[in-house]
Amino acid sequence: MSLSRVENPCFLLFLAVFQAIFILILYRGGASSVFRGFLDAPQPWDYSKTQDVYTNLSLFTRAPNEETMPYCTAQSPIFVGPLTITFNAFPSERMIIKKNPFVRFGGCYSPPHCLARYKSAIIVPHKNQEKHLRHLLYYLHPFLQRQQLHYSIYLIHQAGNATFNRAKLLNVGVREAMKDEDWDCLLLHDVGLIPENDYNLYVCDDYYPKHIASAIDKFQYSLPYWSFFGGVSALTPEHYMKINGFPNTYWGSRGEDDDIAARIQLAGMKIVRTPIHLGRYKMVDLEQHTGSEEHPRRPAPLHTTRKTWKDDGMNSVEFKLLSRKKHLLYTNITVDIGNAPLPPEKKNRE
Repeated sequence: MSLSRVENPCFLLFLAVFQAIFILILYRGGASSVFRGFLDAPQPWDYSKTQDVYTNLSLFTRAPNEETMPYCTAQSPIFVGPLTITFNAFPSERMIIKKNPFVRFGGCYSPPHCLARYKSAIIVPHKNQEKHLRHLLYYLHPFLQRQQLHYSIYLIHQAGNATFNRAKLLNVGVREAMKDEDWDCLLLHDVGLIPENDYNLYVCDDYYPKHIASAIDKFQYSLPYWSFFGGVSALTPEHYMKINGFPNTYWGSRGEDDDIAARIQLAGMKIVRTPIHLGRYKMVDLEQHTGSEEHPRRPAPLHTTRKTWKDDGMNSVEFKLLSRKKHLLYTNITVDIGNAPLPPEKKNRE
């Protein structure tokens, strides 16, 4: 006599394994993670039809009573999707201030109509890139306000004539930003990248470091290589400290992006990415050649990072704070991070 399906030992074993996997998924990420694959499926965004980044922002008006303000809605009511991004006109600082009336000194913003659910620090390393900064501030302030975030923008300026060291500046920025507030998320942001879709949320993943700039126009809206972690990324303070921050030893190259990807792996984590239909960015092209615009390089060997990551990072960063000043649109932190070490051949000559 054949057994019915419910009595079949193989079927019962399969059912038990399936239930165990389902419970594990719920335990690790909650119910939302079960449907993440469906939510991340490409949406029919038409990037030939865009809207101004300031569209409907005036609907956010100050609440009559701050003590009874509700929490912000889980999804912003003024999202529009694809945004119009152009660099034809150079925005003045006065115009940006006028168009962002609720931004406070230090580049700080809290929604005037509700209590923000998330706090994000935007950290932008740069060296003499004021024109890029102006375009970034023009677009980034309203972009973040559309998402109903509590945020601050930190500009980390490298003083002197030394070669640009983006990674070390980010370590400085994280250290200085964490003095102000207990941030939920650290957004590490290249000065020349402008987001194209307001559904691209500037918040962290709960479990892993997130690469946000997954589709840059310069690279035909695709990843240059599979481990690319450059442009814009989001890490919780816990993630950042777990990988010992960024390396301090990359001067003038973009090898730090590959080093940090290796650190994430070595720390037992993985990179999650914003879907390419959301993580689209335009690169500011002002015909200026800067350290932040170099073509990304292939990953460095993993064994090199394995030897250095625990000693080269947040626990070893050295710098001299020259000034820290709050402007209306941002907090400017100017630092001296020293000079790049001489190559071995030059040392031998001396």
